[in-house]
Amino acid sequence: MSTDKLILNGQTVADFMKEDMASKVAILKKRGIQPCLATILVGDDPSSATYVRMKGNACARIGVHSIKVVLSADTTTEELIQEINKLNDDPSVHGILLQHPVPNHIDERAAFDTISIEKDVDGVTTLGFALNAFGEAEFPSCTPQAIMRILDFYNIQIEGKHAVVIGRSPILGKPVSAMLLNRNATVTTCHSKTMNLEEIVKFGDIIIAAVGKPLFVKGEWIKSGAVVIDAGYNKGNVGDVDYDACFAPSSAITPVPGGVGPVTIATLIEHTIKSATILSEKSMN
Repeated sequence: MSTDKLILNGQTVADFMKEDMASKVAILKKRGIQPCLATILVGDDPSSATYVRMKGNACARIGVHSIKVVLSADTTTEELIQEINKLNDDPSVHGILLQHPVPNHIDERAAFDTISIEKDVDGVTTLGFALNAFGEAEFPSCTPQAIMRILDFYNIQIEGKHAVVIGRSPILGKPVSAMLLNRNATVTTCHSKTMNLEEIVKFGDIIIAAVGKPLFVKGEWIKSGAVVIDAGYNKGNVGDVDYDACFAPSSAITPVPGGVGPVTIATLIEHTIKSATILSEKSMN
């Protein structure tokens, strides 16, 4: 990697992915297959509504059909599961995304695990998590997959490096830790109970910030030459990393916005197209 500062521009990565996806969609359409992503939104959280709209717009640009299922905030777990099962049974739907978070009274894990593994394009099921840990998942969680995609696109070495992941959510911190481990990094996963966090981060060659707190990671935590990946997005268009402070010591860093986010959405669409391809081939056999 060059000694010059490297801005890890996610939009560049996403644009590269879109060229390949558009050609695959064209092939599917010639066979009479329209890739389709179904998004379920429970309640009226404005941020979630914005994310769903962004994903729908991104699908449209690639030629992927998207449908939106909007449920009221008082929807029960059982009612949500019924809606998911309808989509599981619909052969025209190839990917199912349940927008996170759902209202507190809903059993989110039960809802996630209702999604068919063949349509779990966001990598949220327990089975999908297990397959990812073994490096066997067709559809790894989208944000972790996006992080790996960025590292690979910019030829950042993973093998033998010490990666410090800050965050342990089942759809981000834990799966990206497993993916890095599968690529022969030495991985330390930190969380809210970690003692001496600042000192641990200082050992990291690759820092993945996925803690959900604005400007949480400070410049003095970053050792010279570290690669900093900010997977957070908070109010005010800021990530989990204090970008200005961490820019100086790092050798490479993702901006927010324009870093991990565009690649996450592109990965979701890529998975939907892949699911459409796999399911169509199965239906022909």
